[in-house]
Amino acid sequence: MSFSGEVKEELAKHISSARHCQIAELAAIMNFCGQYGRDEKGNYTIGFQTENEAVVRKGFTLLKKTYNIEADSVLNEADMQGILQKVGNLEEPVSRLLIKNACCKRAFLRGAFLSIGSMSDPLKGYHLEFDCTDERKARQLQEVMEAFDIESKIILRKKYYVVYLKEGSGIVDLLNVCEAPVSLMNLENLRILKEMRNSVNRRVNCETANIAKTVNAAARQVEDIEFLRVHYGFQNLPEALREMAEIRLENPDAPLKELGEYFHPPIGKSGVNHRLRKLSQLAEKVRGQ
Repeated sequence: MSFSGEVKEELAKHISSARHCQIAELAAIMNFCGQYGRDEKGNYTIGFQTENEAVVRKGFTLLKKTYNIEADSVLNEADMQGILQKVGNLEEPVSRLLIKNACCKRAFLRGAFLSIGSMSDPLKGYHLEFDCTDERKARQLQEVMEAFDIESKIILRKKYYVVYLKEGSGIVDLLNVCEAPVSLMNLENLRILKEMRNSVNRRVNCETANIAKTVNAAARQVEDIEFLRVHYGFQNLPEALREMAEIRLENPDAPLKELGEYFHPPIGKSGVNHRLRKLSQLAEKVRGQ
């Protein structure tokens, strides 16, 4: 199961204890994926247009708890009007009165994510979105998230107004608001794992670059010293530079610190670097003659 599916499974199992929160969540599910109509006998029917069984299960659970309506119940005009008076016209955003309390806002966002939300694999990237067919509903979602200091953006993608989050911290906050502690903890663990991998990769890349830089510098030094031996002669070098040239040729892959230990008495990295630079400068001078 995808991470997004795991989040929905957890949210589907969470049932608010307060009836007003149950109605707020039901209103969100009905508003975003609910539908109603009449059968051949003229009775009203309620359904949910989704492929996710967890959403259907949650929708009918809330109908049972709030209106004592079973999945196979036959609804008359009075039943249907009673429901619509609460959840409102499905073509319009959810009534502000249903989500005026913070707890009801949480329930609303939970129902919205169950209905039209999705989330990418956190190991690949941070992205959570709601796909709305109505711009007004998208704006309402954005406003409800802003009430919890969660910043989101809206873009038009084909026929959908997509409300999305791309920051890991914002997604963590939303999962917390929707009351999905297990998913939140799993996401945090994955974020830590991802950050550790990135840190290791950066360190490896840095060390690889340093090794390449050292190898290239050593190769140039050896090339310059070989040139001086042929076109200038070691016998014409000052004693300190001659000794440096011989030690570098004998140890072409050694780092500067190790080269310094071959001197008697040993010298530091700066001393080795100074002498090698002198040899390179002399080689360039001889080449230019």
